[in-house]
Amino acid sequence: MSKKTFTVGWLYPDLMNIYGDRGNILTLLKRAEWRDYDARLIELGRGTTRGMEDVDVFFFGGGQDREQALVYEDLLESKQPPLERAVAGGAAVLAVCGGYQLLGHYYQTADGDRFPGIGLIDVRTEGGKRRFIGDVVVDTDLADLHPQTLVGFENHSGRTYLGPKARPLGRVRMGFGNNGEDHTEGCLQGAILGTYLHGSLLPKNPHLADHLIRSALERRGVKDLAPLDDAAEIAAHQQILARAQR
Repeated sequence: MSKKTFTVGWLYPDLMNIYGDRGNILTLLKRAEWRDYDARLIELGRGTTRGMEDVDVFFFGGGQDREQALVYEDLLESKQPPLERAVAGGAAVLAVCGGYQLLGHYYQTADGDRFPGIGLIDVRTEGGKRRFIGDVVVDTDLADLHPQTLVGFENHSGRTYLGPKARPLGRVRMGFGNNGEDHTEGCLQGAILGTYLHGSLLPKNPHLADHLIRSALERRGVKDLAPLDDAAEIAAHQQILARAQR
């Protein structure tokens, strides 16, 4: 009897992969594997679209302006249609920093160069002169997250603003978040989650990893996931919270 499969699709792993974001991939794969899924990874570099219809969770990581310029034409020309179909079919997406920006309507650099996004999420990003750098603590109201806090590290000069179709992932207790103005961090739109949290995000927030896995598997009738022993991960999470409150 064949195992249930769980497939992660990594968009542009050679170019959009900074600040330890590979840990997000490993976390998704291991948490599915520990639940007896046949966990698979598909690397989706420039020009590659084969297998996108089988992906359960897409990961789109961060990159500098140069890397974003290298991928955005391919994103528009080859990735947008199959990604839209996958999302419409119930696939989830985790997009961090540069990936988050390119899924929106556009990213405009501080020098005025504008990179069109694919409009999967109702956000726009304007480049700023100052970088937002440091630890972040976010309070979120996602009902299936326990605890309802997220921790991470941000390093970005983009200021992202949400439109009416997107809602914030949460509100920053510490850090700058989306734009340093409205106290929001990240966005949620359907099964797409965008965020500026690096460092890696998911190893320190296993409850968010399970939220993504659960969201993707709902189309197969999976309503809940078998529990895992996350005592060590949650202890690390709580230690970061305690440090932030000093």
